[in-house]
Amino acid sequence: MGFFRKESPLTKTIPVAAVLTIPAAGSESSPSVVVTNDYAQLKIGFASPLVRPVFSILNPEFCYTLPKVQAANGLCDMTAHIFERYFSDTKNTELSNRLCEGTLKTIIDNAPKVLKDNKDYDAWAEIMFCGNLAHNGLVGMGRLEDWASHAIEHAISAVYDIAHGTGLSIVFPAWMKYVHKHNPQVFARFALNVWGLNGEKDQETLALQAIAKTEDFFKSLGLPTRLSEILSPSDQDLKIMAQKATHLGPVGNFVKLQAQDVYNIYKLAL
Repeated sequence: MGFFRKESPLTKTIPVAAVLTIPAAGSESSPSVVVTNDYAQLKIGFASPLVRPVFSILNPEFCYTLPKVQAANGLCDMTAHIFERYFSDTKNTELSNRLCEGTLKTIIDNAPKVLKDNKDYDAWAEIMFCGNLAHNGLVGMGRLEDWASHAIEHAISAVYDIAHGTGLSIVFPAWMKYVHKHNPQVFARFALNVWGLNGEKDQETLALQAIAKTEDFFKSLGLPTRLSEILSPSDQDLKIMAQKATHLGPVGNFVKLQAQDVYNIYKLAL
């Protein structure tokens, strides 16, 4: 349990290499790992440069046999990795804003291609590159990252047998609805530069329209955007998961979320 309390510092590892078979988690270039304790129903992320792979092999042809549901989960996961960095209060981040926006648009453009033709080499190559950029640290350079939605989702998939990407497609729209008024300018920029929405509207309208477009994108992947589509959690279940999500303290940096906030987001996600 020391790992789950973050009481066991990592000082040495064996070298890691990766052969990418599912573009999703960015494991081929990130310093991050996630460990699940099935007994305690906890799922915790951890990062150290010591676990970043020393080399990785990325071959788009390895994606040809992926079931569509796994491709969809991966597409959502890499999108979420960018969201965790993009929605930030850090100022003067013009280049990383554009890196985030360009990578998101490339995912949005190529996602339907790989779902339609699982042997589209060029589209898979773009998606593989996006998954790499989404989680190797580059698009978050110089930004205070958030990571609340990942913690909120981890509490769901630690308790229920659902894929991480599926959980994120449910959590992120609800998180956006809950926090967008904190910094509507960021959401307006998201609406304009990622979704190409009409910039003559006010920031609140743009934010809500961008959130709706995000939900529509996840739906187009065949993923749920509501908990009730796949689960029937009781109110007590939601409260327990909210406690699990925040068992190490508040989550997120864009907005600091306490257990009550997480519970409210679960309610929105229903």
